Amino acid sequence: MKVEIEASWQKRLQPEFEKAYFAQLTDFVRREYAVRTIYPPGRLIFNAFNLCPFDRVKVVLLGQDPYHGPGQAQGLCFSVNDGVRFPPSLVNIFKELQSDLGIAPPASGSLVRWAEQGVFLLNATLTVREHQAGSHQNMGWEQFTDAVIRLLAEEREHLVFILWGGYAQRKGAFIDRAKHLVIASPHPSPLSAYHGFFGTKPFSRTNQYLIANGVEPIEW
Repeated sequence: MKVEIEASWQKRLQPEFEKAYFAQLTDFVRREYAVRTIYPPGRLIFNAFNLCPFDRVKVVLLGQDPYHGPGQAQGLCFSVNDGVRFPPSLVNIFKELQSDLGIAPPASGSLVRWAEQGVFLLNATLTVREHQAGSHQNMGWEQFTDAVIRLLAEEREHLVFILWGGYAQRKGAFIDRAKHLVIASPHPSPLSAYHGFFGTKPFSRTNQYLIANGVEPIEW
């Protein structure tokens, strides 16, 4: 299994890669890929990093777990490959996008176009067993992604952190609200979308903040 991470991230995360927990995590993940069906494909584990170098990050959108159905996960939170049916949360994200900015739902559920513009689509856990949600939680990924968020929050300024749901909000609780914009709301899943997600206008609020800080907005 060949896994690579973009050079600017590699440099900053090298101290994390050298820690004992990461060695244990690597061993676990390699064993899992060897004997089970694991998503995303190994080459896409760090897809969010590879599409969005450290200095190009404008927005951090935090998810929890990769999709665990065949052909869905592509290493970007909430995103699915071209031709894959939209998962319910993504349907609701596109509904809010249309309500907020008048943008009709796209034909593809792939959010690569967002990532290439500086939207860092990070899952808290980067791998999962097929049909077993949460199966790679508490193995070390969360410690790693905490370190990633801390790097961004401490070394960058005027980022937008979009934290949907209680899990993401707890993970981003330490972010300095005076230095960055934090948009926190209920999760877009069908269970909570009608309890405070819809109407939060995260896309327009993001762009207003970026423009106010001299940063080119996202073409959502």
